[in-house]
Amino acid sequence: MSATLTAPATARTEAPRPSYKVTFPRVLRAEWAKFLSLRSTWITLGISLLILVGIGVMSAYRYNPADLHGPGADAKNAVALALRSSELAQLALGVLGVLITAGEYTTGMIRSTLTAVPKRLPVLWSKLLVGFGSVLVVATIGAFASFLGGMSFLSGKPIALGLGADGVLRCLFGAGLYLALVTTFGAALGMLVRSVAGGISLLVGTLMLFPILLDILPSSWKTDISPYLPGEAGSQIFQLHTASGALSPSTGLWVFAAWVAVTVAAAAYRLIRSDS
Repeated sequence: MSATLTAPATARTEAPRPSYKVTFPRVLRAEWAKFLSLRSTWITLGISLLILVGIGVMSAYRYNPADLHGPGADAKNAVALALRSSELAQLALGVLGVLITAGEYTTGMIRSTLTAVPKRLPVLWSKLLVGFGSVLVVATIGAFASFLGGMSFLSGKPIALGLGADGVLRCLFGAGLYLALVTTFGAALGMLVRSVAGGISLLVGTLMLFPILLDILPSSWKTDISPYLPGEAGSQIFQLHTASGALSPSTGLWVFAAWVAVTVAAAAYRLIRSDS
């Protein structure tokens, strides 16, 4: 009788649940899933790709060295013509970076994220890595597509260049790298201020308004300061020829990377020290 009663009790004994450890690959996988699940991700990447390729190819199609007022008349080479839309694309991709981080503060989802990952910093590193990697691929594809798409329209014209020309590959890959760093910069600003509107305002002000504000300074100051601004330094990465007074492509890369690194460090410090 006792044996009969004991058997069901044994059958009802539940197996111990497996314990899951929070690791960086798992956090990265979770952030990647969130990144891909948002419509804003696909919309922003699509708009950026359309800007890069569409404007570049259209400028090459309409290029006429005899038309001083036509699109691309001021371009000195095919690379400059293909990448002339990078300034617009950087805004879209920088906004994407802000949304990657500040978007969760707007919705309140950041509380759940930081509860699941108490150490916090892996969340930031994962967001930055996801944004940087995805934009690096998309922007590099866009740069190459813009250049190759315009080659047939520029064939036989003085500014025509091939992929094998000196510095062309460096510029095209550099454009992808620059736009990926802009996305990282935007993500760091978003994590720092924890506001989508505030992050976008800082991004636009830093990349586009600072050079305009320098016009009120003495010309000697402008000459000394302007090359080291984030947008000015970073854009040298994909310039085929270095203008007078501008930084070299490698120096511009390091200067812009330093701006990004300082902003990321500030965002990481605030993430650790203050509540969500």
